[in-house]
Amino acid sequence: MKKSMIYSAIIVGFIAIAVIFSSCQSPAVSAKLGVQIWGENCGRCHNVASPATFSDVEWDAVSIHMNIRANLTQEESRKVLEFLQSAN
Repeated sequence: MKKSMIYSAIIVGFIAIAVIFSSCQSPAVSAKLGVQIWGENCGRCHNVASPATFSDVEWDAVSIHMNIRANLTQEESRKVLEFLQSAN
């Protein structure tokens, strides 16, 4: 009984931290432009590709893949894709 209460308290604590953390990040992300997110994230693991490297359709596929690999939010991924496709 006590163990289950402790586990429940820990889970609630983690959920509270996650909610607070996610609400703290949202304004910062929504204020950033796609070019900023692209510059901050894409060069961490590889050389940054020029927007002209791929077509709009190819950037769609790259965006889906990198959204998962770079752990980007949907909003961040959308902004980066919009930047890459508009620069083409």
